[in-house]
Amino acid sequence: MSAENLQLFEIFLRSKRGLDHKHVGSLHAEDHEQALEYARDVYTRRSEGVSIWVVRSDDICASQEDDSESFYDPSNDKPYRLATYYQLPDEVNNM
Repeated sequence: MSAENLQLFEIFLRSKRGLDHKHVGSLHAEDHEQALEYARDVYTRRSEGVSIWVVRSDDICASQEDDSESFYDPSNDKPYRLATYYQLPDEVNNM
């Protein structure tokens, strides 16, 4: 195994059935199968998990914190998307 063939994988672990997967770390492997085996050996040595996800780091697309204002607030100019924009008839109360 040479360093040229290794890819970086992000590891997500679910500790119990019904819970969310949580990011627990990263590791280098040649492929998804090897990454899954390595993740099992490294992150579940004491039976901490019931499910493991391995994702190539290159496949993750994320927003940037610096862009959060423009990324998360594009609907400010569309008030009709908010319930407070609409007038309710008098017959409808406690809504």
